[in-house]
Amino acid sequence: MRRKPNILIVMVDQLNGTLFPDGPADWLHAPTLKALAARSVRFANTYTASPLCAPGRASFMSGQLPSRTRVYDNAAEFASDIPTFAHHLRRAGYQTCLSGKMHFVGPDQLHGFEERLTTDIYPADFGWTPDYRKPGERIDWWYHNMGSVTGAGVAEITNQMEYDDEVAYNATRKVYDLARGGDDRPWCLTVSFTHPHDPYVARKKYWDLYEDCEHLLPEIPAMPYAAHDAHSRRIFDANDWKNFTITEDDIRRSRRAYFANISYLDDKIAGILEALETTRQEAVILFVSDHGDMLGERGLWFKMNFYEGSARVPLMIAAPGLAPARIATPVSTIDVTPTLCDLAGVSIEEVMPWTDGESLLPLAKGAERTAPVMMEYAAEASYAPLVSLRSGRWKYNRCALDPDQLFDLEADPHELTDLAADPAHAATLADLRARSEARWDLARFDAEVRQSQARRWVVYEALRNGNYFPWDYQPLQKASERYMRNHMDLNILEESKRFPRGE
Repeated sequence: MRRKPNILIVMVDQLNGTLFPDGPADWLHAPTLKALAARSVRFANTYTASPLCAPGRASFMSGQLPSRTRVYDNAAEFASDIPTFAHHLRRAGYQTCLSGKMHFVGPDQLHGFEERLTTDIYPADFGWTPDYRKPGERIDWWYHNMGSVTGAGVAEITNQMEYDDEVAYNATRKVYDLARGGDDRPWCLTVSFTHPHDPYVARKKYWDLYEDCEHLLPEIPAMPYAAHDAHSRRIFDANDWKNFTITEDDIRRSRRAYFANISYLDDKIAGILEALETTRQEAVILFVSDHGDMLGERGLWFKMNFYEGSARVPLMIAAPGLAPARIATPVSTIDVTPTLCDLAGVSIEEVMPWTDGESLLPLAKGAERTAPVMMEYAAEASYAPLVSLRSGRWKYNRCALDPDQLFDLEADPHELTDLAADPAHAATLADLRARSEARWDLARFDAEVRQSQARRWVVYEALRNGNYFPWDYQPLQKASERYMRNHMDLNILEESKRFPRGE
């Protein structure tokens, strides 16, 4: 019986997919990712299921949109009865391990992972719950603000660096441990970093790489507030833009630090891949981000919208039997779970009726795909759910509060011309609207989000009253089982922990 392949998933946070037109852009200092791209299938038009951390990640892990997972925002519980790729693989005999961030909210902090090497960087409770009953309210202690932009620059240690240093260390140590052969099951190791997510602060060695970078200003400069669409104006308000003055130097420094942190990640990933190579282990490698970052395009920062900078992400897969190629067909991060299971020969037929994604292997091997990409957003800066379809060259956005939007991404890659009111495109608009309405009942979606928010506000306030028992994951370390202890035979220990084995 042929052994199932090992799988290494590398996930990063808030990496703009437009910087990966075919692997990393030429001007990025990312030799590791460029080498990976050269042996990968690169999906150049990959979209997040939702342009925010927790909903995007729950969808990535389950193959379901937020309207199914009910992870609408960064404080919505990911229910433990929803199968993830970790569940599917573990059920099929894999050992499954997570090092790093996945932004699980709720008491289940594993979701199918047998082992978790670090805690998360963000809280696991309901404290970040938006409230549609109070449109325009800013929850100042956790909402983004523009301080990430005005405070951009150089530092040798930050909260985020401390976290990703730990993630990389634990992941590399785990790769070495897997090589020792203490467990003969195939493995799936997920390594999930928090960079290049803001704040835009980088170590000097990476900052210096971009001193002469020609991409420190966005291609589309900031627009007046009134010139933006309604949802973008809500994002500006949520980000407290009126209390900050953003200079050209702020923009340059923010983008420079962001690019520098891509190089920082490249180094971290290099260490993990080196450990994999030197221990002679083979694995499918999948590289992806949860969502993008607008990086000052149009004056917008961070994510929370369906524009390309926010919604588009890199996705690369290096696997035996997959010839390196660039694929332009639009795909989604919800396709990752069925793809991983397909690569591992694992059936998810029992839950496929409730799965929104589909395997990318047929597309990677030359088959045609016509199904549109679906996106949803129902978190901070929204007052009602927004939905989007990417079908061929078209992107169609709908929200009960706003006029429809229609963009031709081939003719207008920066989405500057909304064609929804253009009679010449009425047929395209009508077709996409009908398909959107067939997929989403926005009134029902809105009611479900509001119900979830109201419930969570009650529960959060109750649980913070009196004794508090947080759900944050506590990594388990059995000190008496590490290194040398007196219940161990030193001769066996020294041999079993060595790779390669001694003569």
